[in-house]
Amino acid sequence: MLDRVYLDWNATTPLRPQAVEAMAAAWQLPGNPSSVHAEGRQARRVIEDARSAVAEAVGALPRNVVFTSSGTEANALALSPGPHGAGGGLVQRLLISAVEHASVLAGGRFPAEAIGKIRITRAGVVDLDDLRRLLAAGSPALVSIMAANNETGALQPVREAAAIVHAAGGLLHVDAIQAFGKIPFDINVVGADLVTLSAHKIGGPKGVGALAMAEGVSGLEPVLRGGGQELGRRAGTENVAGIAGFGAAVRAAMPGCEAEAARVEDLRGRLERGLRQAGRLTVFSEEVPRLPNTTLFTAPGLQAETAVIGFDLAGIAVSSGSACSSGKVQPSHVLQAMGIAQELGQSAVRLSLGWSTSEADIDRCLEAWRKLSGILLKGERRNTT
Repeated sequence: MLDRVYLDWNATTPLRPQAVEAMAAAWQLPGNPSSVHAEGRQARRVIEDARSAVAEAVGALPRNVVFTSSGTEANALALSPGPHGAGGGLVQRLLISAVEHASVLAGGRFPAEAIGKIRITRAGVVDLDDLRRLLAAGSPALVSIMAANNETGALQPVREAAAIVHAAGGLLHVDAIQAFGKIPFDINVVGADLVTLSAHKIGGPKGVGALAMAEGVSGLEPVLRGGGQELGRRAGTENVAGIAGFGAAVRAAMPGCEAEAARVEDLRGRLERGLRQAGRLTVFSEEVPRLPNTTLFTAPGLQAETAVIGFDLAGIAVSSGSACSSGKVQPSHVLQAMGIAQELGQSAVRLSLGWSTSEADIDRCLEAWRKLSGILLKGERRNTT
């Protein structure tokens, strides 16, 4: 079988060897991490070592990191109103950007009537003036703004938003799942109160997430009740092996994060230049800072589903949008929020790179695109001649 090229890193990443090794060792541990005997303490030590790694990487204290089953669950835990939420009754309403992940758009435990949406500019970033307007129109709010968009890669102005939100007496939640490990991210530098993370976007296993809280944030009540695990904030026996893999992936990813970001950004530049050589192209959010690994593009006459299949047959894995929306023939809610026409939005293809992406991979992708574009865009070219 022809070696495949994986260019769908924003959907999920391959497991890092360090994560595989850590998980294999953890699977051999017999003890329950809540047990007080030696076997239980050994399992507990694995969890706490991973907690320390995640906390250090994001600038939080270990006691303020809660492990969950996913980023989706971490978002649900963070998005809680009144006495159940962070601040213990401080916030009664939720403001979210219109380009958030589906788990944030669902609103967590807030009732629908207490949720408002912040407008997005055509470039794909939060409209801070609209945020100010919404905050001034009611009581203190919990605001949720992602660090980086999973489809366009657009970096959101979370630091500026934090200052605005705190001045209005509110709290800021940042879904940092796409940014964490790709670019430097520190909860204190950004000014976030709550931050969501996920293992499988940084080279760890699927099915493990975390919620990190700034020091002083209190009052958060669990979504899952039962035992007193995770300092009473998330009931259920911890996924020891998955958490071990998360910690190992973080330790492997963080030391060279900035250098790797620069390397990948160079590859993306080469990729976008090559894509444009085949004909007219639109790259979404290219006029604003983006994740260094992400390209969301379209061309006149392109059909995204056909293009994804064509790339796949050429041995290249790409996406037509976020993985959570795959299989649904509908416009991207992100591009809709940006004011992009439905026809253009339905034709967008996402390429996302990672730590093992090479120049040879980019060459393979461009070779496939030159062949595909000659077929897929033939009708458009005929109509314009």
